[in-house]
Amino acid sequence: MYATERQQAILARAREHGRAEVAQLAADLAVTPETIRRDLTALERQGLLRRVHGGAIPVERLGAEAALATREARLVTEKERIAKRALEEVPEEGSVVLDAGSTTVRLAEALPAERRLTVVTNSLPIAALLAARPGIALHVVGGQARSQTQALVGDWAASALADVCVDVAFMGTNGMSPQRGLTTADRQEAGTKRAMMAAARRCVVLADHTKAGTDHFASFARLDQVDLVVSDTGLDPDLADELAAAGPEVVLA
Repeated sequence: MYATERQQAILARAREHGRAEVAQLAADLAVTPETIRRDLTALERQGLLRRVHGGAIPVERLGAEAALATREARLVTEKERIAKRALEEVPEEGSVVLDAGSTTVRLAEALPAERRLTVVTNSLPIAALLAARPGIALHVVGGQARSQTQALVGDWAASALADVCVDVAFMGTNGMSPQRGLTTADRQEAGTKRAMMAAARRCVVLADHTKAGTDHFASFARLDQVDLVVSDTGLDPDLADELAAAGPEVVLA
């Protein structure tokens, strides 16, 4: 078993049982405890597990939510591929919602300079990126700024979005599973995401493979409310099929 396969098995075990024990994993996977500890360290650096005495716990079980700067540094190549594929869903001329998130920031960076668009966003980093673009009619919703995600959320944001109708909403998510749909760590952010989706004729979710199969505190959409999920080739094929069976088209970049 390659290291990547072994780490995926460890992560799956931790998510299924709520904890991964070094001694048990070493015995089950026929490797040394030192190898397992290295794997746990690698998974912790990716923000997927939190090391504890004797093993590790998946971050979603701890209610942990990584800061945007931390998430932007993870899986950079995969997120760039997802953003490049998502560009195919951006209208030549029209209107879009760009949700807050590390992958939607990549999409904002990738928008062609000549593209003329109306962009609605609750993301402070995306607003800063697009504010000086002459072809972009930028609308930033108000609300409470969350330090973790640099997103504007709450009643003000939902109120502004209630009168908006756009062609496509490009959404981020913390978790994505056939059972719980799309989930995030904060109820106010979940409410803002629901308002964004309601404002769009079409919904495209940008989510790297680490988001799949995980559930977080607050649910904001069922998968049958999503038109397209763009993920990366690290997504398990069986899980990709389960996601697609729940409603959306799933493409891997």
